[in-house]
Amino acid sequence: MKTYFTVTGTNHYFGQEFLEPGMKVKLIKEPDNDYDREAIRVELKGLGQIGYVANSPYTVLGESMSAGRLYDRIGKKTKGEIVHVLPRGILCKIIQ
Repeated sequence: MKTYFTVTGTNHYFGQEFLEPGMKVKLIKEPDNDYDREAIRVELKGLGQIGYVANSPYTVLGESMSAGRLYDRIGKKTKGEIVHVLPRGILCKIIQ
């Protein structure tokens, strides 16, 4: 079963205009995050942080998993792949 998640907050970093389906991302848990103890940072190789896994009903797209639902299902670091770049967020899937 494929696990999907939404990347949000890209406008606080580099935007999303350059992101394309097939690009690989890295998910890194941030247990010491002051704002969200279930925060999962999303990074792109060579660039660094590009956003966070969405953790709000307002930012999670469709039936993709929020950071809270995903947090205990992944290790400290996990890999993902961009599936769709949409105006309201980036839809990705977990890859192993």
